[in-house]
Amino acid sequence: MGFLDNLKAKLAPAKEKVGDLAQQHGGKIDQGLDKAARTVDQRTKGKYSDKIVSGTQKAKDAVDRLGHKDGGGTPPPPPAS
Repeated sequence: MGFLDNLKAKLAPAKEKVGDLAQQHGGKIDQGLDKAARTVDQRTKGKYSDKIVSGTQKAKDAVDRLGHKDGGGTPPPPPAS
């Protein structure tokens, strides 16, 4: 077994745990991401708004993928605002 195979084997339980947490607390994670994005946008006086929105959306998509266990089908719908 190579180094990367060993690493993947050791990280598999952590990935499962993260997926469980993302599934259970996805809404809270999304709220935290929104709050962080607003704070950064205010501190930068809107200079990087487009990049902040893009990065926030990518982070939310990653959380959705982690929380979606079966890997197929459609991810859960976004929470209503």
